[in-house]
Amino acid sequence: MHDLFDLLGIKGPVVAAGLAGGVLRALSRHRYKLREMVASPICGALAAAYLTLPAVAYFQATGLPMPDPTNDTTTLAAAFLIGVSAMWISDILFEMIVRKLRPAAEK
Repeated sequence: MHDLFDLLGIKGPVVAAGLAGGVLRALSRHRYKLREMVASPICGALAAAYLTLPAVAYFQATGLPMPDPTNDTTTLAAAFLIGVSAMWISDILFEMIVRKLRPAAEK
């Protein structure tokens, strides 16, 4: 699995942190739907895998105060937060898609 992540240019621990954020977000909902329980961790992992390193680099470039950027803990914390945030966005998108695809009789 590590070789696959290397091939895709992503870090395994970052994916795990995003996945954890997605799982946390999926479990924090009061209503559990199968699509949310499956899609949330996947969306969190993918968002963290591809958005974490650019986000950390952006914060470094803009000079915003942040903990030691060379420390992996900072990167993993950013991955976790991006994973959780991606869930809110995916919840909104999935709800919009379901509303558009729902037949008129069910509305």
